[in-house]
Amino acid sequence: MNIAPDELGDVSDAAHEVVRCAQDAGVWIFGGGLHSQRATIVTIDGHLIDGPYPETKAVVGGFSIVDVPSREAALEWAAKFAAACRCAQEVREIMFDPLA
Repeated sequence: MNIAPDELGDVSDAAHEVVRCAQDAGVWIFGGGLHSQRATIVTIDGHLIDGPYPETKAVVGGFSIVDVPSREAALEWAAKFAAACRCAQEVREIMFDPLA
C-alpha cells in the first residue's frame, strides 16, 4: 500500500465512512488498524516463535469483521473497503461458535 502522506487523511475519512455505512446497515462487528506487522506464534507448549513470515510483500494494515448472510455480501463490503482504503482486501469466513 503506497499512499502518499498527504493523502492519508482522505483515506482515513473514506474508510471511516464505510465503517459508518456498515454500522448503519447493521453488519459491522469490529475492526481496527494494526499497530505493526510483527507477529508472534505461541506454541502448544508455551514457546514463542517470531513469525509467521508470509511469502508475499503484501502488508496487512488492518481488518474489518462484518456479519453478512453470504460470501457475496462479504465481497461487496470488501470492495467498498478496497476503494476507500485504496488497497486490496483479503476475505475470509469466520466460523460461528454457538458457545461463545
